[in-house]
Amino acid sequence: MMPGIKRARDGVEKKESEISASPFMPMFETFRSELDEHHDRKERIIKASRDITAASKKMIFALQRVRTLRSDIPPKIAQENRERAAAMLNQFTAISADLKGINAWRYQRQISGGIQEYMEAITFDHYLRHQTLMTIEEASATLPDIIELTGDDYVLGIFDLVGELMRFAITTMATTGALAGSSKTRESREGAIDRDILMDMRELRMSFEELDTTSCGGTSLAKDVEKKMEVMKTCVEKVETAVYGMIIRGQERPKGWVPDLSGDRAPVESY
Repeated sequence: MMPGIKRARDGVEKKESEISASPFMPMFETFRSELDEHHDRKERIIKASRDITAASKKMIFALQRVRTLRSDIPPKIAQENRERAAAMLNQFTAISADLKGINAWRYQRQISGGIQEYMEAITFDHYLRHQTLMTIEEASATLPDIIELTGDDYVLGIFDLVGELMRFAITTMATTGALAGSSKTRESREGAIDRDILMDMRELRMSFEELDTTSCGGTSLAKDVEKKMEVMKTCVEKVETAVYGMIIRGQERPKGWVPDLSGDRAPVESY
């Protein structure tokens, strides 16, 4: 296709010297360069966020093979996850230059999904090891200095963590016949409070229900919290239902039985 011909207002073809002499051309060439840099930077961040999300999911899937709390992760799973964690840190480091200064907020939406999934993975790993919730300061320390962990991303990652705790609790009950963290599955340390995973999930639910997001209009937290709140409550109630069934009719069920939580049933009273 032939390039277009530049013409003056009277229809006469412009000369090359007249075209290049336009005082507006350098300004628009600068705009073009800035837009190209913006789109290239945005694509790099999106790709890194997707890679981090994929690695985090693999890390979580591996951790779901663990069956105990407050103990070391099995060596094979621990080694696999160390490699995944190192790869994710490399991804964060690779885009750190793109997230300096004001760009940290300009591209917050593009990196937020990867950070939330990363939070879900490392807090799940921390919980399995210590049966405690990783604080935002501890989580932030695992990231490169240039990557800022916002309170929104941390909280939304913890919302998603409840879903993984639900899967872990249900699977553990099916394979061991006891609730993870209870005295039946581990020896209580002298002077320690015997807490099971359901107690921890209920405490998280109570803390989330006290969360006030009325002043967070327009943020990712305000947009997602309502949907995630309902999912979180459903996850806790599923574990409660499974525990009730295990206590009431546990002796009648064979080892390895997994509760069917997909059907419709009356709401569970939470308290």
